[in-house]
This record gives sequence, structure tokens and C-alpha cells, in this order.
Amino acid sequence: MKLVMATNNENKLREAREILSPLGIEILSQREAGVDTNPEENGETFAENAMIKAAAVYELVQCPVIADDSGLCVDALNGAPGVYSARYAPKGEECQTLLKEMKHVPDDQRTAHFQCCIAYIDKDGYGTVSASCAGKIGYEERGENGFGYDPVFLYNGTTLAEMTADQKNAISHRGAALRLLFEVFRERYGDKHADK
Repeated sequence: MKLVMATNNENKLREAREILSPLGIEILSQREAGVDTNPEENGETFAENAMIKAAAVYELVQCPVIADDSGLCVDALNGAPGVYSARYAPKGEECQTLLKEMKHVPDDQRTAHFQCCIAYIDKDGYGTVSASCAGKIGYEERGENGFGYDPVFLYNGTTLAEMTADQKNAISHRGAALRLLFEVFRERYGDKHADK
């Protein structure tokens, strides 16, 4: 099966390929599909933003499209940065901005979760799948892998940035959502993943 992922984020694209390619799903980037669009993500939920992106790209390619919207929800910050995670701070300063806001938050109140919603659209319809990964916000950046908030998000004492790609994909919000998406595709298209 071949589909287009509605994103310009190379990290999201890489993670999706790492998980779905071994399952027989070929993912083209927007650029590879000849699409140059960046719709305004003005939804109030991850699902709304994912569907906005998927619909904009589907209109241009008329083949199966997926789009991911995800973010970090910190309990002590009333769920922020949430759907604004990508716009919460200047690129590259997300972790330091978050750590500054949380500097007086005690350890037992540093709970957080990553949320991922993936929208899909094809000629037969559309839908969404969602998954999350619960953890805590650390006190410093640790690790060299991953991206975004991975260096400060602790899962069982280890930051996502300290994990290998396989370790992270096994427990992450995006990995779980992509595996759910694969099951949806298997139900829709059967085990052969025929092009639709």
C-alpha cells in the first residue's frame, strides 16, 4: 500500500516509515507527492488539526493520506502546551521554556503525557486513531536522540531522547497510534494492503 503523509516534519515522517514500512506500507512525503501546502492548524483538538492537514493534502493528491497532530500535555500546566506544542516556544527552545515554567513544580506534580492523533482519508472515507504515552517532566535535558520535548519527557526514568528509535517507537504515542492505524488499514484493505 502507498500513501502520502501530510507533513513537512522530517522527524514525524521518519518515525512513521520506521513503523509502517516493515508492514508493507510505503509512505511518501508531501514533497515526494508534489504537494506544497501548509494549512493553518486552527483546530481546538489534535483530531481537528490532524484532519485539517489530511483533508488539505487529500484534495490535491486523491490517494490515501495520513496526517499526525501530536503534542505534550503537562498536568501542572493545565494540559499546556497541548495543541500549541509546536508553537509554544521558538524552535529549539521548547525544552528550556518548559523547564523554566516548571522549575517550582514538585516531583509528584510533574506528570504529563504525549498525545498523538492520526487522521486518514481515502476514497472510501475518513477517520482518526489516537494514542498517548504517560510519563513525567524531568529537571534537565538528557539524551541525544529524538526531537521536540523528548529530552525532558521521562518514561520509567529514561527520557525519550535517551532511547534508541526502536525503544521509543515501542512505547511512544506516535508508535502506538501508527500501530492502531495499521490495524484499521488491515480491516479496510485486507492483509494484502492493496492500493486504494
